[in-house]
Amino acid sequence: MVQIDLINGTNISLMLFFIGIYGIMARQNIVKSIISISIMQTGVILFFVDANPGDPLSEALMITAIVIGAAVTAFSLMLFIHLYHTFGTTNWFKLLQKRKEML
Repeated sequence: MVQIDLINGTNISLMLFFIGIYGIMARQNIVKSIISISIMQTGVILFFVDANPGDPLSEALMITAIVIGAAVTAFSLMLFIHLYHTFGTTNWFKLLQKRKEML
């Protein structure tokens, strides 16, 4: 009997990436969009680590990607806080509508 392993790093990383894509496309909340981008980044990092196990260069690059991702997430949340204080909404479409009204 042949056993197929469906739960491996590659499949999990692809699943995380597409969950992030779905979160960006289906949600109108800015915070949920930021979280979805972080989930996508986690999927990409897992894919590269799984594709090159034991390769010190890819591991070093992924540590750099984690640090950059944390900085981008922090900056995105800071920008969100500023937008929320300015426009008073967490919805992308309402924010754009209020911005057009201000101009």
